[in-house]
Amino acid sequence: MMASLRDLLARCPVVLAPMEDVSDAAFRRACRSVGAELCVTEFVHVDHVIAGSKTARRKLALGADDRPTAIQIYGADPQRLLAAAQIAERAEPAYIDLNCGCWVPKIANKGAGAGWLRDPAAMIEMAAAIVRAVALPVTVKTRIGWGPESDMPIIDLARRLEDVGVAAITIHCRTALAGHDGPADWTWASRARDVVTIPVIVNGDVRTADDVVRALEQTGCAAAMVGRGAIDHPWVFREARAALRGERIAGPTDEERRAMFALLTAENVALRGERVGVGVARRHARVLGEQIAALRPRLFAARSLVEVRDILGA
Repeated sequence: MMASLRDLLARCPVVLAPMEDVSDAAFRRACRSVGAELCVTEFVHVDHVIAGSKTARRKLALGADDRPTAIQIYGADPQRLLAAAQIAERAEPAYIDLNCGCWVPKIANKGAGAGWLRDPAAMIEMAAAIVRAVALPVTVKTRIGWGPESDMPIIDLARRLEDVGVAAITIHCRTALAGHDGPADWTWASRARDVVTIPVIVNGDVRTADDVVRALEQTGCAAAMVGRGAIDHPWVFREARAALRGERIAGPTDEERRAMFALLTAENVALRGERVGVGVARRHARVLGEQIAALRPRLFAARSLVEVRDILGA
């Protein structure tokens, strides 16, 4: 299993990050249309997974054209995380990812997400139990530490996660308390990579194709994970793949930007129905670039996919 995950990352060294209310099936398909390959779902709360809620079913559903995709789960109770991992495994994702890095206070302060960093021993025990319980590779996405410690726990943590069978680690190179403030320090990913043999994925401030190249060159990590940079510019994936080949390609044309917004709207309508889907797609309006100022009023007044396509000329 571990070898196959290493091979997957070698083939797909630029990964779409799990982002709540962003990296759903609609956005993943749009990103794949412009070069993304390996993706991670929005995080799914273990209670919703176990209860089989409508939200969880939507997030866990992986179509034939939505692969390779990993499923990310989160929660504070280790037994419920284990149960949710077993349920998520039935969707046959590329791997199961444990969210130990979400810094949002309403999540972390309850012990989920980055809250696990306040008790690394408990995190290790939880991860070990899940590794034993499922056949798929189990990975962990985390941060370099909880607070402003001078000696971050990530180095020892990476070593111990490997010891219990975790197949790869994604490191967002900020502390939990930093949130998205200040620059990400990629040297922590490099230092963690030096002490483990499993793949390490570097995350944080990886927004552009040039960032991907620099992050991989500076850290020696197996892959780089792109999050917020893909929201406004999903073309980062094709640009990064070209950059890793030593090539530089042109950015999207205005026509491509309009086509992307039309695609995102169509995918959201297919996923959620027309009324909700058209509204949800508006959160992606920034893919239109400089055209957004002229198009926004009409697009935000549109109520159907046909109207959106007419406005875009798509």
